[in-house]
Amino acid sequence: MTKATGYEPLDTLKPVADGLWLIDGPAIRFMGLPFSTRATVVRLENGDVWVHSPTHLTDGLRAELDALGPVRHLIAPNWIHYAHIADWQAAWPEAEAWGAPGVAERAAKKGLELSLDHDLQWDGAELLWTGQIDQLIVRGSKTHREAVFFHRASDTLILTDLIEAFETEKLPVWMRPLVWIAGIDDSDGKMPPDMQWTFRDKTALAEDLERMIGWGPERVILAHGRWYDSNGVAELERAFRRVLRGRVWDRALSDVKARNTRNEDL
Repeated sequence: MTKATGYEPLDTLKPVADGLWLIDGPAIRFMGLPFSTRATVVRLENGDVWVHSPTHLTDGLRAELDALGPVRHLIAPNWIHYAHIADWQAAWPEAEAWGAPGVAERAAKKGLELSLDHDLQWDGAELLWTGQIDQLIVRGSKTHREAVFFHRASDTLILTDLIEAFETEKLPVWMRPLVWIAGIDDSDGKMPPDMQWTFRDKTALAEDLERMIGWGPERVILAHGRWYDSNGVAELERAFRRVLRGRVWDRALSDVKARNTRNEDL
């Protein structure tokens, strides 16, 4: 299988904003399908390098990263994004690995020995990047617990799989109908249906989505497919409109009841 993704050049830093870069990696197979991969790199104020969902590591990429500063933090943001963590740990032994709930257990089931230094907090940034990167682990699913991050300096929200937006022209022809049926092509990128079904607590999910929207992101970076370099809030509202619709309706009803109560008191 070709490792090409349509996002070439691969395995190299691509500037996004001050202190923020992307790495487009080669395709990786998941559920039999070739998924494009993407890491996000942040240089913290102290010069340390923070890497979200590390991709395939090459000698050239390693040299580029060393030129940025010491790689100190490796983030495994959900239970299916950990494949290259061990390679990066070997390259930078002083780096600390941080994992969302379920990462180590999933790796063990796949026969991969993965050593994580820290569990990511459910709500609130880690002390080493507080004030620079906000974070939370999205609630609502007992299966898919994904840590999301907001880089304040660039107004960038960093997601992994909560939205997938595959550009079909970059996919093998045989894969395009599957992406269309799943509704995760770039014309209306959203959460894949198999993941949606695991979110039984829609109220908790909606509350965390509104929290992300409240951060006011201009950009939204995704791990698979196209990412959104503008209108981040609008893209979130579009992608999660069905979940958020109920919240809007509930608030409207509450407002009506409150007005009626005030009128009765007059």
